[in-house]
Amino acid sequence: MKYRPSLRTRRTAISTAVVLALSGANGPWVYRFSSERYHEYRINKPHYKAANGHWDLLDIPSGYRINTIHAALLHTGKVLLVAGSGNNRKNFDAKSFRSVLWDPKTDGFKNIPTPKDMFCSGHTQLPDGKLLIAGGTRRYEKLKGDVTKAGGLMIVHNEDPDKPVTLPAGTRFTGSANGRTFVSKDPVLVERATKVFDRRTGAFLRNDAGLGRIYVEAQKSGEEYGTGTEDNYRIAGLTGSDARNVYGIAQKLALDKKDFQGIREAFEFDPVAEKYITVDPMNEARWYPTLTTLQDGSVLALSGLDEIGQIVPGKDEIYDPKTRKWQYTGIVRRFPTYPAVFLLNDGKLFYSGSNAGYGPADVGREPGIWDLATNSFRKIPGMGDADEMETSATVRLPPAQDEKFMVIGGGGVGESDRSSAKSRLVDLKDPAPRFRDGASLGEGTRYPSASLLPDDSLLVTGGSNDYRGRGGSNVLQARLYDPRTDTYKRVADPAVGRNYHSGSVLLPDGRVMVFGSDSLYADRANTRPGVFEQRIEIYTPPYLYRGSRPELTAGPKSIRRGGTGRFTTAHGATITSAKLMRPSAVTHVTDTDQRSVALGLKRTAGGITVTVPGNRALVPSGWYMLFVTDDRGTPSEGMWVEVP
Repeated sequence: MKYRPSLRTRRTAISTAVVLALSGANGPWVYRFSSERYHEYRINKPHYKAANGHWDLLDIPSGYRINTIHAALLHTGKVLLVAGSGNNRKNFDAKSFRSVLWDPKTDGFKNIPTPKDMFCSGHTQLPDGKLLIAGGTRRYEKLKGDVTKAGGLMIVHNEDPDKPVTLPAGTRFTGSANGRTFVSKDPVLVERATKVFDRRTGAFLRNDAGLGRIYVEAQKSGEEYGTGTEDNYRIAGLTGSDARNVYGIAQKLALDKKDFQGIREAFEFDPVAEKYITVDPMNEARWYPTLTTLQDGSVLALSGLDEIGQIVPGKDEIYDPKTRKWQYTGIVRRFPTYPAVFLLNDGKLFYSGSNAGYGPADVGREPGIWDLATNSFRKIPGMGDADEMETSATVRLPPAQDEKFMVIGGGGVGESDRSSAKSRLVDLKDPAPRFRDGASLGEGTRYPSASLLPDDSLLVTGGSNDYRGRGGSNVLQARLYDPRTDTYKRVADPAVGRNYHSGSVLLPDGRVMVFGSDSLYADRANTRPGVFEQRIEIYTPPYLYRGSRPELTAGPKSIRRGGTGRFTTAHGATITSAKLMRPSAVTHVTDTDQRSVALGLKRTAGGITVTVPGNRALVPSGWYMLFVTDDRGTPSEGMWVEVP
């Protein structure tokens, strides 16, 4: 059948031709107008879409527009968009916390009551299909000029080996030398001291004091109530042995910038009931944490800023979905915030070095393989632009069985203006794995979004050259990466710039949703404050403009690891591959859930049979999208399958 252009396309072509004919006799505005009209005409032509894909803005009713910081695809096919307070202090002060559920099939929206400020929380998919969300915001940062009361970290020591001590909120600490008094904002548990013995003789050596960390603040406003040096602090209200054994030590307590503070609260989001369920809180408060699913379905919580605004000192903990409780791992390993940590096929963990900020430049930033059972860490050398890993993206390339990873872009620590154009590759099956530089992005890119596609390509889009898009540095480009050839192909450009607080999610129909962006400034001159980007764009890849696509018509809803499932289809003769794709849960360009697992495939009469690998670490329990691809590289729509 011959293609007949739509009425809109014909009108666009006619008006474009007329304007181009007049452009020689008129000013530059006519040229700009005609160029825009021609561009609109060109990108909507069928052959252009078939080669480059197409971007569309999602029509979001005003009552559902939020500052989307987090997004997760649920096994109902809907997408949970989470803002919390949305990096907006007014929302935080008003306790206005937002979540919205979007249904890509109907374009319907639903507001979800949100019990706590989940802004900058961590999240991951659970084995039963719920979404675990942990941490968030207790207090917004205060810049130096906005701080009125001196304050900071108080380390409380307990030298009593027989009992812990709990100090309530409002406890007063008075300096022995400076005489200044500071008040705690929260209660704190100080563990009992540990008795240390000589390993050879068994003789008692000393008590190592138990420690508690608490944020304290001066009673009155003004610089004169701060301190400049370390001091010991007496604690009001203690008597007897407690007065001797329990005391505080603090460094400088001043009107310096105060960082964000985290919360301990955790929730499961139920996709069927479409509501948050409160679970046991974490042992540590965390803001900017990473949650990584482990081989047995439990979840490891890493890093984050604690309740006093400091990096959690390596006190990692694990969530058990069966008991809904948290337990310390008993080991200590420090990472910067939002570390990109992935489960490997042998149950060990891979840290790529990607992170989203906060933390010393020289602590916990080297990539490597981490054995959680022994706390051993094998560093991996060869990283290109190793000092520009902050705000980079890390992706486990398909198929997940190969354990090949790519680290994309990134920038210098903190508010650095440096950014990397590199894509670094590493093969973890190599006996001596080492990073090497892959295809270049062409320009330095912080905050790139990267989504695996069901045809085994990778969509890389957005980002900015400078910190938070400073200087109008957003990268309005999209590329498809081919892992087989290590090449990027430039495709249709998005209309919306994306930097900090942005991300992307693969949808079950094969499209990609791209959300967020939190520019520091609204102009190139860096004079006007930025406005959070609430628009959402949908990218339709080229494979959806090829006409027909394979279709799975029926099959099991559940397949066990090592088991098979038969699916009916009229396209069995052309289907060449099948895969399970784990749904995304992404924030701050960090998505440790994303993976594409190749399946065994056999054609049968009237359908196909697929085989799921038996490795639990390769295929963690949970819900997956089953995609099949035909001999043209066109994928089916994803069919939801549970792996118990």
